[in-house]
Amino acid sequence: MKSTFFKKFGLVLGLVLVAAIAGSAQDFDVAFGVGTLIAPSASSASGNHNPVSLTGGAYPVFSADYLLKHNFGFGGEIAWRASRNVYAGFQPYRPLLYDFGAVYAPHARRIGAELQAGIGWESLRFYQPFFNCSGFTGCSNFVSSNHFMGHFGGGLRYYFKGHFFVRPEAHVYLIRNNVEFSSPLATRVGVSLGYTFAPGF
Repeated sequence: MKSTFFKKFGLVLGLVLVAAIAGSAQDFDVAFGVGTLIAPSASSASGNHNPVSLTGGAYPVFSADYLLKHNFGFGGEIAWRASRNVYAGFQPYRPLLYDFGAVYAPHARRIGAELQAGIGWESLRFYQPFFNCSGFTGCSNFVSSNHFMGHFGGGLRYYFKGHFFVRPEAHVYLIRNNVEFSSPLATRVGVSLGYTFAPGF
């Protein structure tokens, strides 16, 4: 699990850094935070959705963005459930949420808004009491169910000391074919602590 997670984490971080080198940036921001997921209840399931809610749990999150011109840029996030949950009362699982897309964040010395919109994927890892190994992917004790998703988010940055900021935030995920749960909709709310790298800030 750790190997796959860090490969995907490295890929997203690598893309942000490569683009950073290629562009002419105003700001480069990194942040780490924690939040939780809110989703419709199990009893609200309809159609082919299973009566299981995605609600709950602590979700650490790492995010980075790169602003180019006119306060626009791009960024990405990785959020994962800190502890495993139990699916339908018997199957250990852990959701991971990855997204990347456009960012709008007007430059502010004290308080400023941040808006995001993009795409990503939900990776549901269902754990087994044994390992599967292959020469290509290595060994893992889970099987994944992956779903494409749309992402919309926003936050409010408060620069409390120099380049350091705290950001209350909310993110909405529209998850395609999220049939394992009661709804294609999930919302993550939380707070992040970040730092802005910007010359002349």
